[in-house]
Amino acid sequence: MLLGEQEQLLSYNGEVLVFQLSKPKHVEGAADKTMNLCVRRMAFNRDTKVFVQKSSGAFSMHASHSKIEMVCCSCTTDARTGIILPCILMKKQKRNNVKYILLLLHSSNQFEQSFLFKLDYELKEDIRLFAGPSVLWRHANKLFYISSNTCMVQSAPLQLTSVVWTGEIVGEGTVVLGIRTACLPESEDADEFSISDRAIWGSEFFGYAIQNQKMLTGTCFMPHAYSRVVSSVYVCKSERMKKQLRISLVAITHKNQLIWFQNGLPKGVCELPFEKPRSVKTAVTSSNDLLFIVSFASGNSCVVQRRDSLQVASTCQKVKGVLVDDFIGSGSEQLLLLFKDESNTDVLSTFKITDLGGVDYSSGINYKHDVPATEGLQENGLLTIQALETRLQAGFTSVRELQQHLELQKRVILESCRALIDLVEERTHILPKAEEYLYLIYLKNPFFCKEGLVSLWDDVENPPHSLSKEASLASKVPEHFTEKLWQRVMGDSLVVGVKLTESFHWSLDDVSLSLVTDQGFSSISPIIKCQSKIIKLNKAFSALAVSSCRIEPPSKKIKLDLHSKDDLKKECLKRPSGVHLDGAKTVIAVTSLSPLLAFHRVCCAVLLHAKRQKHGDDGLQESKQITVLCGKIWLSLEDISNGRFSVKMLRDNSYCTGAMEDILAVLATAGRFSFQIMSSDCTLTPVNSWLLGEMECTPFKECHDNIFCHKAGNVYGTVFNWSLKNPFEGVLTIFCRNLTVLFQCLHSLTRVLPPSCHVKLLRSGRKSVLTEQLALALEKEMLTSKSSFFSKESKAENSLTWGNEAGKKIDNAPLASLLDTEEGVQQFRKKLQNEREQCVLSMNQTMNGALYQKIVLKIAEAQLSSDVIVWRLS
Repeated sequence: MLLGEQEQLLSYNGEVLVFQLSKPKHVEGAADKTMNLCVRRMAFNRDTKVFVQKSSGAFSMHASHSKIEMVCCSCTTDARTGIILPCILMKKQKRNNVKYILLLLHSSNQFEQSFLFKLDYELKEDIRLFAGPSVLWRHANKLFYISSNTCMVQSAPLQLTSVVWTGEIVGEGTVVLGIRTACLPESEDADEFSISDRAIWGSEFFGYAIQNQKMLTGTCFMPHAYSRVVSSVYVCKSERMKKQLRISLVAITHKNQLIWFQNGLPKGVCELPFEKPRSVKTAVTSSNDLLFIVSFASGNSCVVQRRDSLQVASTCQKVKGVLVDDFIGSGSEQLLLLFKDESNTDVLSTFKITDLGGVDYSSGINYKHDVPATEGLQENGLLTIQALETRLQAGFTSVRELQQHLELQKRVILESCRALIDLVEERTHILPKAEEYLYLIYLKNPFFCKEGLVSLWDDVENPPHSLSKEASLASKVPEHFTEKLWQRVMGDSLVVGVKLTESFHWSLDDVSLSLVTDQGFSSISPIIKCQSKIIKLNKAFSALAVSSCRIEPPSKKIKLDLHSKDDLKKECLKRPSGVHLDGAKTVIAVTSLSPLLAFHRVCCAVLLHAKRQKHGDDGLQESKQITVLCGKIWLSLEDISNGRFSVKMLRDNSYCTGAMEDILAVLATAGRFSFQIMSSDCTLTPVNSWLLGEMECTPFKECHDNIFCHKAGNVYGTVFNWSLKNPFEGVLTIFCRNLTVLFQCLHSLTRVLPPSCHVKLLRSGRKSVLTEQLALALEKEMLTSKSSFFSKESKAENSLTWGNEAGKKIDNAPLASLLDTEEGVQQFRKKLQNEREQCVLSMNQTMNGALYQKIVLKIAEAQLSSDVIVWRLS
C-alpha cells in the first residue's frame, strides 16, 4: 500500500506493518551518512479498540550523497522455504546511478537483503513484486524481471502497453496479464474471428508465463474488445479442466465499470459511483460473502458485493488506503479503512474495521460511555438482522420437519402395501421393530391429525393386541442391517461389498463376509477363501471462495491458497463449507478371480458374520455369533469380457468420477502405506505440486479426501491421501497395487522434496489414532481382569456368608461362662473349629475348570489386542 516515499503500510497475518524511513539521532561532530528503515508491528486490541505496537525492528543503510526511497512493498513467497514473508523494494540513487535493493522481513523483525541490481534509469511503470521473491516492471513498452534465483535482469520477448495483474495460475506458475498493440498472426490457419477482432479494436489482452516463457491466449481471460478499457484485473480462481485453462476474474475499466468474467465471457457488470478507478482487491467475510474493494484516484473507495448480481454495497470518501486481513482474529477477513487526518501524523489514528455485517470498529468512539446515536441505530440494525436470521432458521426447521413427515408417510404406505399383499396371499405379516415404532409415531402424531388423516387403529394408550403380538414375533427375527450388495472386478481380484445400514451398531472388529459357491461339485469345497475389510469414507462438500495472499495462524480459518491438503481439490474445493459422514459402513470381501472362472458361470451366496457381545451372569462377556444371508452374486466370462463389473474412473471437470462402489473396490484391492513427512525449515508445498502436477491427480467426486492418479504408465490408478498436521509436517497415504508402484512413487517424490525433509514409514495409521486405540485396549484388558477377579471373589463371599449363617446357631455367650462347664468347653471348641475352617476356605478358593478356561481366554484375547497395537506403534 503506497502512502509516500517515507512511509508504507502492509497487512500480514492480521497485523499492520508500518515501514518508515528516518535518520538516526544526530551526534555532534559526526557526519550524517546513514538512513534507518524502521518497521512497527501493530495489532488491533479488541478491548481498547485501538492499534497497539507489538514489536519493532530497524535496518541501517549507508546514505552518503545518496537519496534513499521506498518504492513498494508486498507479501511474497520465499522460494527457499515456501513461507510467505513481507518484502520491500528500496531505491538508492546517486547522481545517474540507481541501485535497487529487495529486503525480506522475518518474524524476528530482522531484515534480510535478498538481492540488489543496478539500472541506468528509474522504475516508474507497473512495478510488481511476486514469488521468489522477484521484481517485475515495464520500461519503454518492454517487460523486465529479476529473481533471487538468478539475480540477473531478464526481458520478455514481447511489447506491451500496460501490466494489469501479476500472480500465480494453476499449471503455469507466475503469469503476467497485460495489454499490447494488436499484431495479426502470420500463420494461415489463425482464428479469423481473432484477426477481425484485433484489427477493429487495435489492442489485445494477453498472458505471459514467466517460468515457462510462453504466451497464453487472451480470450481465456476476456474478449479482446475489452482490452482498450480495462485498467486493472484481479484473478479470483484458476483451474484446468480437460487440459483447458478456466479463469474467473474481475476487472475495472476506464468507463467506471466493474465487470465479472468467467471462462473468458462477461457474467456481470456494475456501474461504479466514482471516476478514475485505480485498483481492485477482494475479501471473504464471515458470512461467506465475496466483496470487491475498488480504490479511486480521488481518494475515494467503494465496496461491490457479489451475490445474485454485482451491487455497490458501501462507499467511503477521503480514504488514505484500504487493507484486507483478519484484524480482529475472528477467522474471516475484514476491511481496514484508513482516513485522511491532517491534525494527526499517525497513519492509524483514524480508521474503521468492518465486514459490512456484524463487525464494525471505528476510531474516536468511546465504547464504554456515551454511545452515539448512530451506534445505537447500528445496534438496533444488528438485533433486527439477528431476529430475521432466527425466523429464517425456524422456517428451515419447519421445512425439514415437513420433509421428514413426507418420508415417514411413504414408509408407512409402503409397509401397508406389504401387509396387504401378505393378507391376500394368506401369509402372516410380521412388522419389524423399527417400522412398528414409526407406525406408532405416525399414528399418534397430532400433525397428521390436523391434516385430516385417519388413524388405522383406535386412539388408545396401549397399542392393539394384534400389534403387540406381531412385535413379539418380530423380536425373534434378525435385524435387517444390510442395505446393498454389489460386486466389482479389479484385475485378478473379485471384490464383493455389503453396505450396512445406519442401524448397525455392533463392533466392526467382529464383522466379516463369506462366499459360498452354489455349483454342487462334491470334490470341490464350496467355501471360497477371501479376505474381509471394513471401509468407511467421508463425503465432503465445498463452496466457491476467493484466494488469499498469505498463511494465517492455525486458529484462524484456512485460506484458499494456504499450502494444505485443500490445495488438492483444485481451488474450487479448497475450503469446504461443510463435511458430513456417510453413516453406512461397508464390509468388503476380496478373493482371487481366476479359480472362479473355471466354472464359466458361477453363483455365490454372500454370508455376513457378526458377533454380538452381552454380559453373562458370571460378569464375563458372552459372544453370540450371527450369520445372515445377504444375497447371491452371479459371474461369468461373458460379463467380464463386456466390462459389466469393471471399475470406471474418468476425469470430469477436475474431478475423478466413479461410483462409491468403484472407489471402495480400488481401495480394497490396493496395499496401504502411510509415510510421515517432516521438514524443519521448509513448508511441504512441493508435495501438493507433485500430486497435482507430475502425478496428474484429481479428487474423487464422492470422496474429496482421496485423489486418483491419472498419469499414464505403471502408477495409473494409485490413490493418494495427503493430510497436513501443520505447514511443516504431514502424512501421505499411498494405496497402490504392488511394491513396484510404491517404489516408483517414492522415487518420484524424493526428487521434488527439499534435502532437509525426513520421510518415515508408519506401520499402520497415525500415531494419535493408535495411541487412542492402545488406551482403549488397555482399559478393556483391565476391565476383563477386574470382572474375572470379582466373579471369583463373589463366590468366596457367598461361601463365607453361608458359613456365617450356619454359625449363627452357636450361642455367642461370654467366654468365661462357656469355660465353666464341660458342655461350654465343647461348644467353644466347635465354634473355634468352624472359624478355622472358614479361614482356610477363604484363603484356598477353588474354581470350576470351565470358568477358569473362560477367564484365561478372555484375558489372553485382551492382552493380544494390546500387544498388536504396541507393535504397530513401535
